[in-house]
Amino acid sequence: IQNSRAERQRYLNRISGPLLDRIDMHMEVSPVPFEKLSGLQVGESSVAIRNRVVKARAIQTQRFKSEGIHCNAQMQVRHLKKYCKLSEQPTILLTEAMRQLKLSARAYDRILKVARTIADLNDSDHIAEAHIAEAIGYRSLDREGWLG
Repeated sequence: IQNSRAERQRYLNRISGPLLDRIDMHMEVSPVPFEKLSGLQVGESSVAIRNRVVKARAIQTQRFKSEGIHCNAQMQVRHLKKYCKLSEQPTILLTEAMRQLKLSARAYDRILKVARTIADLNDSDHIAEAHIAEAIGYRSLDREGWLG
């Protein structure tokens, strides 16, 4: 059953902002047409993806060995300040997103954690502008009126 955009928006408006802030990633996923599902497109293998995830988790374990936590999702504000320092361009992008999307401090923290994880998956020591952009993209319910 197809729902109108207005119907979906009314449903989403029932979700409180503070609850939505506690969800790291939320995005709309469009249905995939049968033609694409049955195609012979070759993507990254599950084994390659698993290897990247295992490596990223090892990076996080090493990073937090003396912090009493094990992964980026567990970071507190003090960890964010230490491990999620941004250079100028990522800071500008995140600042603009915060302003235009009217994001909360909690959403800011979530974006940094997800961006740090994306950087880890890409074997990057630093959070780049692309990592911030991707993390913002995973907050689609915050983006109403900005990107969409």
